[in-house]
Amino acid sequence: MQRHPRVWMGILLWLMAGAVHADWTVNMTPGVTEVSRTVFDLHMTIFWICVVIGVLVFGVMFWSMLMHRRSTGQKPAHFHENTRVEILWTVIPLLILIGMAVPATRTLIHIYDTSEPELDIQVTGYQWKWHYKYLGQDVEFFSNLATPRAQIDNRAPKGEHYLLEVDEPLVIPVGTKVRFLITAADVIHSWAVPALAVKKDAIPGFVNESWTRIDEPGIYRGQCTELCGKDHGFMPVVVEVKSKEDFAVWLAERKEQALALKELTSKDWTMEELMARGEKAYQTACAACHMAGGEGLPPMFPALKGSPIAVGPVAEHIGIVVNGKPGTAMAAFGKQLSEVDIAAIITYERNAWGNNVGDMVTPKDVLTFKQAQE
Repeated sequence: MQRHPRVWMGILLWLMAGAVHADWTVNMTPGVTEVSRTVFDLHMTIFWICVVIGVLVFGVMFWSMLMHRRSTGQKPAHFHENTRVEILWTVIPLLILIGMAVPATRTLIHIYDTSEPELDIQVTGYQWKWHYKYLGQDVEFFSNLATPRAQIDNRAPKGEHYLLEVDEPLVIPVGTKVRFLITAADVIHSWAVPALAVKKDAIPGFVNESWTRIDEPGIYRGQCTELCGKDHGFMPVVVEVKSKEDFAVWLAERKEQALALKELTSKDWTMEELMARGEKAYQTACAACHMAGGEGLPPMFPALKGSPIAVGPVAEHIGIVVNGKPGTAMAAFGKQLSEVDIAAIITYERNAWGNNVGDMVTPKDVLTFKQAQE
């Protein structure tokens, strides 16, 4: 007897599903913090309470259906307003709810206790990146998706951490209570790292608090979990946990870099230096919308290649990069990027892809433009 091709296809899919099932799980993970393990324990406690309730309820139901079926000649009892039964089905669920509420309340109090932090970090969501500011440390930076565009466009094999890798991870010390002050600059985002049991909405005009204390050094990954726009899936969170000694070294290096960046604003730049820096900064901050070759994605993201902005007056070009364009997807990069990177990007856009305007915008020009607006 010949089997229909659909039968063989079904068998093949079943075998493939069985192979995948070996590495598939539906449960939560304990995580790497005290809070995450507490949440996991609470989850399992409630789960087993529900299992016991389900077994008892369905057990009684199926036993009643089997032992009191009509074919055995059973006669249904006729009664109502049984005080004892009504008390039982009121008191028992109440006791169950109290038994669930006590550990849940204890866990929630622990989750929301952001008092006495050892380090404060302001987390600000932008479309589609995160800005981290170490309060009182004079260190801040943006964290952007680092997955190559070729992987996203299926022109290269996917990497191990596809869409979960960034150019600048958030770095914090091990065994330290870190408080996060979470907000957003444009639309609603959500900063979430499952291994830390942290998930908090970032809302423009509001500051939400969360915290963590991580026990083991390592790298922990998450994503924006709010539908925040076209590239919502391209907004990862990466937290790198270092030993306290290594974190102190890293923090000192970042402070030196911040001072060096300020000094670069007054440096005399050459066209070649600005073009090289501008190409790198453009690929990080602009290529997702305007594409690597400047062709854009009209009509939402206009082309920069041969555009009136890129070949028009320099002041207008600086203005739209610094202030954005209200009513469109063009964000204001005046606070997102340094004067050096803004100048380099504008110089690159005006002299790449055949534009060849010949203009060179320096960091001093951008700083002067900003000061004129104040």
